[in-house]
Amino acid sequence: MLCSSLHTDSNLFAFAFKMAFVFRRVHSVHQHPSQPGTEFNSVPRDNKGWCTECTLLFRLFIPPMKSAPTDMTCCAGKTFADLDWVALRANALAKKGWQNKGPKEWDSKAGSFAARNKNAAYVELFLAHLPLEPTMTVLDIGSGPGTLAIPIAHQVQAVTAIDFSAAMLEVLKEQAEEEQLTNITTVHCAWEDDWQAKGIPVHDIAIASRAMGVKDLAAALKKIDAWGSRYVFLSDRIGATPFDVGAFAALGRPFAAGPDYIYTVNILYSLGIHANLTVLTLEREVTYPSMEEALRSYSWMFQDITAAETLALEKYLAGKIVKKEDQRLTVRRDQPPRWALIWWQKG
Repeated sequence: MLCSSLHTDSNLFAFAFKMAFVFRRVHSVHQHPSQPGTEFNSVPRDNKGWCTECTLLFRLFIPPMKSAPTDMTCCAGKTFADLDWVALRANALAKKGWQNKGPKEWDSKAGSFAARNKNAAYVELFLAHLPLEPTMTVLDIGSGPGTLAIPIAHQVQAVTAIDFSAAMLEVLKEQAEEEQLTNITTVHCAWEDDWQAKGIPVHDIAIASRAMGVKDLAAALKKIDAWGSRYVFLSDRIGATPFDVGAFAALGRPFAAGPDYIYTVNILYSLGIHANLTVLTLEREVTYPSMEEALRSYSWMFQDITAAETLALEKYLAGKIVKKEDQRLTVRRDQPPRWALIWWQKG
């Protein structure tokens, strides 16, 4: 098993992925029978050097190919440790069909993002798993406008909220003032910055909610582990979440999901961190006050959306409406958004 805390479906998927990777690159890692020191003759093989086990597993886990690679030897001796999940994630990042937003883009969306997420079902699901106590301190990495930091601050001694978007932190401070919260400290910085130089101390709990889209994930995981003295909680995408694949198809845009939680869990495993995993499933149907608001909610998925694409998106959403009252409409997604809550206890 990849990780003892993973649910069955995730284990099966990860095992299939592992086998697929092993056999995709088997020609470059297996010894040729002509090389000394090989155990090539220890098991029965076909005329291309494949043992029975290799052949069966190849057919089970690899999509049909015109012909199998030649000059193969057995996969004996290969284990999970031979996989480089950092390299695999880098490959998946290069193929993803969407782009990460930078600080300037998030700055421009700070107000609307805050309003849209303030009472989102996701917030309640995430907070329900945090072991908060009145004397605790919490570090919120990628805090945004305080989606989690604000409600958490009502339950703990102190919260430090860090984000690379200055506008997001300004919205957070405004909301904290409205709720008369004086125990939140904001720090304008990113994953890659020197947190010690920024004066950020270690906290009882470190969280990173939907903020794992960094290039160097292994470094980020080591960092959050170092800054949480008792618990660490983070959430990462499952599959296409939070994107709507059907919307991309409606606009004629290709879509590749890119790396999701399975890479995060396995990189943690390679770092010696055996994390727990809980799947947070959100509502499949979402109600919007108007079609304009629905369009705004969906448009963020697309980089440089055109007027023609906006019309195509409106047509797509109109086909997903399951209930309408005056201007209000309820849209039903093909699949509910799902997030992986990944957490571990220290010591």
